[in-house]
Amino acid sequence: MQGQIPIVNEDQEQILNEVRCFALDMDGTIYLGERWIDGALEFLHRIEETGRSYVFVTNNSSKNAAVYVEKLHRMGLDITEEKIVTSGQATIYYLKRKFPGAKVFLLGNSLLQEEFKRAGILLEEEHPDVVVTAFDTSLDYQKMCMVCDHVRAGLPYLATHPDYNCPTETGFIPDAGAIHAFIHASAFRYPDRIIGKPNEDIIEYLATRVHTQREQIAMVGDRLYTDIAAGRNNGLKSVLVLSGEATMEDVKKSEVMPHLIFTSVKELTEKF
Repeated sequence: MQGQIPIVNEDQEQILNEVRCFALDMDGTIYLGERWIDGALEFLHRIEETGRSYVFVTNNSSKNAAVYVEKLHRMGLDITEEKIVTSGQATIYYLKRKFPGAKVFLLGNSLLQEEFKRAGILLEEEHPDVVVTAFDTSLDYQKMCMVCDHVRAGLPYLATHPDYNCPTETGFIPDAGAIHAFIHASAFRYPDRIIGKPNEDIIEYLATRVHTQREQIAMVGDRLYTDIAAGRNNGLKSVLVLSGEATMEDVKKSEVMPHLIFTSVKELTEKF
């Protein structure tokens, strides 16, 4: 375990004074479904009032930045796509550096396919060079067969993020990790590399987007194994909020420990 459990709603070591950019998870941290978590809007305004910045960071690769901008607009916050960082974007960044010019088989829905194409990624179903799997909400049996064929053939195999389930307002639905499981059951391989939280690739992309040193970025989220692990393992400050998935009982059992714990971002606002 990394250190002692922090006192809830306290910043005894003045860690927040070092933060210049807040990297914020969304569902469970800033909002629940279509409802703001109490104090979240004031938190965002306070960040900017103090001369700092924020971005939203999500593993969900079934939606592109424009979808999140539109959702936040409906909820009363007007931002540009520059404030949205997704695992899909981070995967594009990785592909351009590691597989320039490669033809990519993308297991993803139309929103992600359009984002890849706009970024200049060549999509190819029959004879790709690389396989990328995402959270594909349009998955069907034909796609399942095709992706397993390509993975079975030994092509480089990347995935946007590891989450097994995606929370919804009515429960959970299978996410990218569940897709990795069925591919493994048929093709006997897991992804060679997973880009999203808690892994370093999305953090490297985040740091380039916000032009900020890692030690001056705080990852704020409600999941220990993605948000907090992403911060702790990659040189960021990590702030757990108890407004979503994780509880203090989870913290007591966790191998990864946040730098700070707050009941919600409302209590966090009062510390800077």
